[in-house]
Amino acid sequence: MENKGLLFIPDISGFTRFVTEMEIDHSRHIIEELLEILINANSIGLEISEIEGDAVLFYKYGERPDLNTLYSQVEKMFCEFHRHIGGYEYRRLCQCKACRSAIDLTLKVVTHYGEFTGYNVKHFNKLLGRDVIVAHQLMKNEIPQHEYWLVTNNVLQNQPPEGIKEWMTWAGSTKQTDAGEISFQYTQLTPLRHEIKAEPLIDLGIKEKKKMISVSKEFDIDINTLFYGAGHFEFRHLWQEGVKQIDEVSHYLPRVGTKHRCVLKNGQVIMFSSSFSYSAEKIVYAETDEKRRASIYFIFEKISETRTRLTFDFYLKKNPILQAIFGLTMKKKTEQNFTKSLENLQEFMKDVEMPVEVD
Repeated sequence: MENKGLLFIPDISGFTRFVTEMEIDHSRHIIEELLEILINANSIGLEISEIEGDAVLFYKYGERPDLNTLYSQVEKMFCEFHRHIGGYEYRRLCQCKACRSAIDLTLKVVTHYGEFTGYNVKHFNKLLGRDVIVAHQLMKNEIPQHEYWLVTNNVLQNQPPEGIKEWMTWAGSTKQTDAGEISFQYTQLTPLRHEIKAEPLIDLGIKEKKKMISVSKEFDIDINTLFYGAGHFEFRHLWQEGVKQIDEVSHYLPRVGTKHRCVLKNGQVIMFSSSFSYSAEKIVYAETDEKRRASIYFIFEKISETRTRLTFDFYLKKNPILQAIFGLTMKKKTEQNFTKSLENLQEFMKDVEMPVEVD
């Protein structure tokens, strides 16, 4: 039995082709996150042979696992996958096509049992054998939709896949492979979505706070382009007064809850994205310092198709002493910096163009 085992392949599908550098880069990071989610959801002792684009080739030598054990693994990966995507959808800051369409990604799983062997390449065990080829060929089939679990007769041993979940509806089919015609059963996993509990909306901002400064400026530019220029961290040092650079600390793709390091001319501070809301008429983004003493709200309001108002609202935690010290020593300078930042942003935006999306 040392050369026989389970082949288990979860495959991510749903991304369209992207053309801009940002979309390609962001889609790559999203897929990397989701592959990590799948790997961490491994609960039945599967080994990783290799990561193949949007899929992971898992294997496990030994006897055929029973269907209930296999299903529990499929269920865990599917639910963790969609729970993560759902969380990203309402926490993400980026509005590029790749980030917007992440919610449309889904998962299919192919399970096959057969003979294979392997050899070590760095940290992975590269698999060889006819059944490995068969498993890969089964990933391209005529099954409608791309959200299913496929189980070959090599796993089932000609036994009907019954008694797992009441909602399951199984259908049979065949696939012509290099090893001949392979029979399999499959069931759609879409009903599993109803069992995924949505994560609650979060606002990590300061609960008890007082507005200390509010500065606004109107721009002859549409709301989405202004948010693109002002909202991306990699541009911040080019217009925000006193900022030398912004470094991502906790993740490359910023979202509510992620941290970034703001390097200033006179030091640095760790900030985290504390809240975000987006609509066609108004975008509100807030970031709060790690000690939760101060928050800055960036408020983008659509005036017309080609005109937008941007407001900086600066809040301090409700504390009379803290507020008094700020008012005496820092308020005037901070307000001047915000005003100068808006002027800098107006000049910076002259050279900013939104990446063109292609359907």
